[in-house]
Amino acid sequence: MEKIYDVIVIGSGVAGMAVAHELATKKKIAVIENDLWGGTCPNRGCDPKKLLYAAVETKDAVTHLSGKGFSVNPQVHWPDLMSFKESIIKPMSTASKKSLETAEIETVKGKAVFINENTIQVNNDTLTAEKFIIATGARPTLLNIEGKEHLLTSADFLSLKEMPKKVIFIGGGYVAFELATIANAAGAEVHIVHHNDRPLKAFDLELIDELIQQLESKGVTFHYNLNTKSVVQTDDQFILTADNNESITADLVFCATGRTPNSEELNLEKAGVTVDKKGIKVNEYLQSSNEIIFACGDVVSKKAEKLTPVASFEGAYLANYLTGKTSEKITYPSIPTVIYSSPKLAQTGISTKQATEQKETYEVTTIDATSWFSYRRVNEPVSKIKVITHRETGLLVGASCLNAKADEMINFLTLLINKKITTQETAQFIMAYPTHASDLSSIYK
Repeated sequence: MEKIYDVIVIGSGVAGMAVAHELATKKKIAVIENDLWGGTCPNRGCDPKKLLYAAVETKDAVTHLSGKGFSVNPQVHWPDLMSFKESIIKPMSTASKKSLETAEIETVKGKAVFINENTIQVNNDTLTAEKFIIATGARPTLLNIEGKEHLLTSADFLSLKEMPKKVIFIGGGYVAFELATIANAAGAEVHIVHHNDRPLKAFDLELIDELIQQLESKGVTFHYNLNTKSVVQTDDQFILTADNNESITADLVFCATGRTPNSEELNLEKAGVTVDKKGIKVNEYLQSSNEIIFACGDVVSKKAEKLTPVASFEGAYLANYLTGKTSEKITYPSIPTVIYSSPKLAQTGISTKQATEQKETYEVTTIDATSWFSYRRVNEPVSKIKVITHRETGLLVGASCLNAKADEMINFLTLLINKKITTQETAQFIMAYPTHASDLSSIYK
């Protein structure tokens, strides 16, 4: 059967959902999904991870006050935590699909494959449209090594029925750090294996070193300069062997070495769409090499961070562009990034590395806020903040935070950057005290 639409959106993640809902009142829309409705974030990404991470936050809060009002050493009961997670996450896919149908958007379950420049095939149907939007996201990358069939992914971790006694995470990025933090809080012996000596390379080196010290004090073991060569099963355990023949045995091995864009099965060569190893290549209007095909979210090859709010931002932009509400190129504001570790590490805007390479333009100020009342009142062990200002204008252009509230603080600092708020204006804010927002005028002064 042949069906004709104004716009076909391939992928129902946050990017696809954002653009589909915005276009629904003006266009005949279909959304194609080959997996779970709602995509990675609500089903096997940000949302389930953050639910499990709530146990880390709670355990840390009580542990910091041990002997100062609390005598209990809190323990995580993993099955109960997973049941709580499932009670919230399991309905999300159905709810995502229902939200599309309520907006009178046609939903189609199946694999979309281009058969020419303006036509796809899904199941036994042929679908054509004036415009296509590809929002198929990305998936975890697995190392191509001996025994790669034994490697588990972040999705597997977020579905564990029981927390094993000993786990290995291969990788030095945010996924490895976040999952390792959760596993450690849940009582597992945790090992992080990284191929060089510089994990989290996009973040401030001093703050990374402090974060690693904090994780090591909690029992996480780091192995640097180990290139994983193989993973072999023996009885009910797995042996990871590096190319220097060093080996580590664990109950489970998780691969957290990046993500691969979901573009190869779309048959994009038939549609005249250019791709590279980072995803679909687009111009500044998120338009591919085929002028009627656009892309947004993690499937795009881009410099901007591949994050959930970025995908939503791109989806909203595309809706405005395709309905004529804007004719401008997409412009990204400063984007906050958070590592949900223990403590949290966050940054936004110009990085410390960029600032130190342009000392004549930027000034970096390091603040040890550990003794500030906001952190002392909960006995937090460390709080460090770095702010980067433009020497000529004095405006805030970048920041990094390492503390339990870094995710909240970085949003405040991002707002100051994007709105170009001056120190004088910040000093005029009256914030509730004592809160982390009330510290802003002491951070940016």
